[in-house]
Parts: sequence; C-alpha cells; structure tokens
Amino acid sequence: MLNVHNLNYSSSRTLLFQRFSVIFTDALFVYAVHECCKCVDGKKACKELTEKPKFILSVLLLWNFGLLIVDHIHFQYNGFLFGLMLLSIARLFQKRHMEGAFLFAVLLHFKHIYLYVAPAYGIYLLRSYCFTANKPDGSIRWNSFSFVRLISLGLTVFLVSALSLGPFLALNQLPQVFSRLFPFKRGLCHAYWAPNFWAVYNALDKVLSVIGLQLKLLDPKKIPKASMTSGLVQQFQHTVLPSVTPLVTLICTLIAILPSIFCLWFKPQGPRGFLRCLILCALSSFMFGWHVHEKAILLAILPMSLLSVGKAGDASIFLILSTTGHYSLFPLLFTAPELPIKILLMLLFTIYSISSLKTLFRKEKPLFNWMETFYLLGLGPLEVFCEFVFPFTSWKLKYPFIPLLLTSVYCAVGITYAWFKLYVSVFTDPPVGKTKKQ
Repeated sequence: MLNVHNLNYSSSRTLLFQRFSVIFTDALFVYAVHECCKCVDGKKACKELTEKPKFILSVLLLWNFGLLIVDHIHFQYNGFLFGLMLLSIARLFQKRHMEGAFLFAVLLHFKHIYLYVAPAYGIYLLRSYCFTANKPDGSIRWNSFSFVRLISLGLTVFLVSALSLGPFLALNQLPQVFSRLFPFKRGLCHAYWAPNFWAVYNALDKVLSVIGLQLKLLDPKKIPKASMTSGLVQQFQHTVLPSVTPLVTLICTLIAILPSIFCLWFKPQGPRGFLRCLILCALSSFMFGWHVHEKAILLAILPMSLLSVGKAGDASIFLILSTTGHYSLFPLLFTAPELPIKILLMLLFTIYSISSLKTLFRKEKPLFNWMETFYLLGLGPLEVFCEFVFPFTSWKLKYPFIPLLLTSVYCAVGITYAWFKLYVSVFTDPPVGKTKKQ
C-alpha cells in the first residue's frame, strides 16, 4: 500500500483500507450521537417513536447527507472527528466540563480546523466552570472565581499539546508543522469557491471587470486572465475591488465572532447558549476565513442539528443552512455516475428533515416564509441549468467556471441569511435567569 510508483498509482488494498477504516472509526460518531440524544429535551408528548425529538435528531446526525458523501464517497475521516466534537459538546451539557475540555483538546490536535470554534469553548469554560456562581440576575459573581479549576483546565490542554507536539519540538520540526497547518500562499479561495462572503466578493469583482472592459474603462493588458476562475490553488489579485490579504480575513472573522462571544459572557443561556456561540463561530469563520474549503460548512450544520429539535425558529435556520450547505457540496462529486446518487441522497435527507421537523412543530407557525420557500425551490432550476443545460451551450468552452460560480454565489446567499437569522435569535432570546423567573 505504501509502495507508490507514479501519480496514477492505484491499489485495491489501499481502497479497502480507506473504506473500512472510515466505517470502523464511525463507531465513535455513533456513540457520540447516542450521548447527544440524552441531552435532548424529551418533554414533547409524541405517541409515535418516529415523531420523538431524540429519534429525529439521531436520523439528522447519523444519516447526514454531507457527512455521508464527504467521508464515504469523497473519502475523509470527518465522522470520527465530528464524533469527538459531539461527544465533547454532550459532556458540557452533562456538566462534565473537564471531560469536554479534554476531548476538544484532543480534537484540536487531530485537525486544526476546529480552531474555528475554540473561542466558544474557551469563553464558556471560563464563564461556567472557572466562575462557580452567578448573581440572581444572571450576571457573573466575580468573587466566585476558582484558580484550582483554571489550573486544572490549563494542565489538561497543556498535557495534550505536549504529547501531540512534543516529538516535533524535539526534532526541531515545529516551523515545518506550522507552515503546513497555515498555508497562506494558497490564496483567498479554494479552486472551487466555498459559498461565503468572499465568493460574492470575487463574483462582484468579476462582473465589474467585465463591465469595465465593455465600457472601455479598464485596460485589457493589465487584467490577469481568469486568475480567480482558473481552478488553480494560488494567490491572485482582484481586478477592480481591493485585493484581500490574510490579515484582512482575520480581522473580518474576529469582528464577526465577537458579538457571539459577548453574548456568551454577558448574556448566558446555559449549554444551549454555548452551542449557539459555537455554531456562530464556525459560520463566521466559514464566511470570512482565508482559503476556506466548502466541506467546512459541516462544522456548523452538524451542531445545528442539536438545536433544530428544540425550537421551531432553530429548526427553520437548520433547514435553510443544511439544504443550502449540502447543495454547495455537489461539485465534490463531478462524474456522471455520481450525479443520480448525490441528487437522490440529498432529496431523501432534505425531504425527511423538512417533513419530520414540520411534524414536530406542527402546532407552531410555518417553518418557512414565502421568501425562504422561493429561495430553496430555486436550487432545483439551478441544478438543472448547471448539469443539463450549460454543458450543451456554447459558453462551456469560453466560460467553464460559470456553473461553479453560480453554485457558490447562490449558496452563499442562503448561508449568509442563516448566519444572520441565527445572530438575531441570539440577541433576542432572554438569558437563562430571566427565562426561569418568567
């Protein structure tokens, strides 16, 4: 399996190892889902098993469309990693803070993308574990701070980090590790633009450059030829709009995350407040991060599943986010035999998600307004155009990037809307103390 001769290397044993190792490590994900289901409020009176929140949540997690295609068709080990994250979240819901912190530290050293949600963990553990008491109005009681708890948390994180990075430090390889973990030379966007703010920014720059050329406001000789849409992973310069640097994306990400961190500290809403903050940190990093991959949307979709069975408003946000985010993963499976597989699998998951959550919240207002319904239905015509119409047009040779551009920008609108809607719910929901008093 390790005897690689050329770039076209293929081995049936390698394939078997990859497939079965993914399936085997998914056992941790199944256990994590079981633990998360224990944290779901089961007070809703449901006669049928299939209408119970715990059953719905288990299906939304175990048969998640995005995780299925990314791990078992595209091939990665996200199920194992998300298992660690969900288990960590479950432990925090169960007030087992040290276990939750340990699991997250381990997770972070498995894959550094989980740095996106580290601020939520840090602030929540400091606020809810290191400070042991609150005032009657829910504000912090400063004299309740426990140095012992802070030191125990610090030691846990330090020991995990020492075990993970110690060998690299001993061999003087840490600079090499960090250069690979944070590859800033790869450019603002991946070859296929993740559906975030920068996809809209790039598309706007492209449109303005075309208009500028038509009106003869720009010099054709000074415009880089299809640099953003070439499919290459590299740095590029924008034509009309200012070019974006890694520092700019970091500042934008921090500004987007800060309000959720502020609410977690000053407006505590218990473990559910932590979960909302975690999702907002993941979404904000996805929206404004440097060289974000489209698969990173799963970092927000899977935790959002936990909230979706609790409140109708959260269910609405989850359905918009999951449907749009899952559709944005379609370009990962680009061969003809995979087309019916990904369409049917997504339809199956989406129809179940909408019907089950509508049944769960049937006594409340509709989950979608007319605008949201119209937007989600628009994914159908978009898919028909990209897969069945565009390949037979004359544009295919001259503008091969159009299907990916349309997919990125259209999905970016839906994900941005879900992000904004979740922020509104965080600001408008009352703190835990006031809710209990009412």
